[in-house]
Amino acid sequence: MTEVEEQISPKPPLAADEAATLLGFLERQRATLAWKCGALDAAGLRAQLAPSSMTLGGLLKHMAHVEDDIFSSWLLGREAGPPWDTVDWDADPDWDWRSAAGESPEQLVAHWRSAVTRSRGVVADALADGGLEQLGRFTNSRGESPTLRYILLTLIEEYARHVGHADLIRESVDGLTGESPPD
Repeated sequence: MTEVEEQISPKPPLAADEAATLLGFLERQRATLAWKCGALDAAGLRAQLAPSSMTLGGLLKHMAHVEDDIFSSWLLGREAGPPWDTVDWDADPDWDWRSAAGESPEQLVAHWRSAVTRSRGVVADALADGGLEQLGRFTNSRGESPTLRYILLTLIEEYARHVGHADLIRESVDGLTGESPPD
């Protein structure tokens, strides 16, 4: 079994500046996903809830990929690093989801934890250098670049969507329910 929990039920600040509020909500989503995936063995992380092939292990690896991609690519304009740089994403767009079944719980948690750590560092640097209005280096087909604010909100949205999936899958594994660990 592996322990994923980073912090018990972090609460976003009730009265803080915008950056602290956004980061508070992001950390709450991260902690909830960690809790939903915590204390499970490989079978628990590979469990599926029909009709979907989604697993909690796949969620961890997917969110590691999203964390790395959204900050490296969107904000910094960098190419993907390992292990994402070895994947032919056009040929296998679900590689992160699919390949998770071949990894141990410890490997999956390590992917996710290291991606979160890298993201926290990139965001801290970006906030110090230009704040939430800072434009990312990614440019869409209309020539627009996202602000750091937009990037953070996109990541919060991605976590929130998948935490909902994690709720259902985890409940099917061992009955664990709830929004976050008890205080």
